[in-house]
Amino acid sequence: MADEYSGNENIEEKEAAETHEFEAEDRSVERNRSGGMRSMGGIPGRGGKVFFKKKVCRFCTQKVKADYKVPEALRRFTTDRGKILPRRITGTCAKHQRALTVEIKKARCLALLPFVEK
Repeated sequence: MADEYSGNENIEEKEAAETHEFEAEDRSVERNRSGGMRSMGGIPGRGGKVFFKKKVCRFCTQKVKADYKVPEALRRFTTDRGKILPRRITGTCAKHQRALTVEIKKARCLALLPFVEK
């Protein structure tokens, strides 16, 4: 009986050691993954440089005006639920974002664009 008990302790110690090794490996993998993200610049302020393409205003570059009569063009600046996208997402300048908002609201009132999509 004493032999069986001591044998079980050895097995439990081995299993505990193996699980501890697996946990250590998992931690090292997580460190490598997060370290890889940081070196690629995924998290600003945590090492690595963040490189992104500067967004340019479509209305400034193409010399077009936002018009409520062209809902296909305005639909690009709204979400699938009908919300107006902010300028940090679309890249429009402040001047054209204000004009775009007015035109989208006009198109909504004339039922060219939906207020809300379900």
